[in-house]
Amino acid sequence: MESVPPKVTVVVPTYNERDNLPKIVEFLAALGIANMHVLVVDDDSPDGTGEVADKLGVDGPIPVGVLHRTVKDGLGRAYVAGMSRALSEGADIVIQMDADLSHPCEAIPGMLETLATTDAAVVLGSRYVTGGAVADAWPWHRKALSAWANFYVNAILRLRVKDATAGFKAWHADTLRAIDVDGVRSNGYAFQVEMNYRTVQRGMTIAEVPIRFEERTDGVSKMSFAIQLESAMVPWKLRFSGAAPRPSRVRG
Repeated sequence: MESVPPKVTVVVPTYNERDNLPKIVEFLAALGIANMHVLVVDDDSPDGTGEVADKLGVDGPIPVGVLHRTVKDGLGRAYVAGMSRALSEGADIVIQMDADLSHPCEAIPGMLETLATTDAAVVLGSRYVTGGAVADAWPWHRKALSAWANFYVNAILRLRVKDATAGFKAWHADTLRAIDVDGVRSNGYAFQVEMNYRTVQRGMTIAEVPIRFEERTDGVSKMSFAIQLESAMVPWKLRFSGAAPRPSRVRG
């Protein structure tokens, strides 16, 4: 009997990304990965991104599902909704990536290979391991903020992850169940930190593979002061709301 390849679902939250979404689907299709699906989680985008996603679901080059949400309540909530849907629909591997083209689709085969051939519970596309980089177009203050955020998070939570705020990840479905993804409450970029923290708390391995993080070319950044404030507070909340994390196993 011919074996069925694992179902890989790429969860892509969107808000006003009608220009970028078709490009992402085309890039993903070009990878030629068997049994790959895309799940778009659209937060009622006023620019019609949801309608674009529905059209891709009909005539796109790979299977595209759409989860229409009626409220815009943050990146973390969108990811939790999308990951939960992906698990309920039988995903074996869940990839999370942003819709702004900052995450290189061509890194996905290597991430999947690492997930399949090591004991990694999750693989991060990392800007800060050897071989990783950020776009030259990034202004100095964004580079400084990113470097400080990673130092800050690791100093408080002792994750020992070089890119603790990374949002490009490949998860085993069993990992998401083990960390109770439905119970994650953080939003914005703090969501990434809490997901890593839950993984480390359970003694599971985080692997990092290098990527080049690009600057968005279309659309508008969703970063706000409220997101930055939450990102500053959440590590402290995690640190004092439960047991300290077990020694983490990080491969980078």
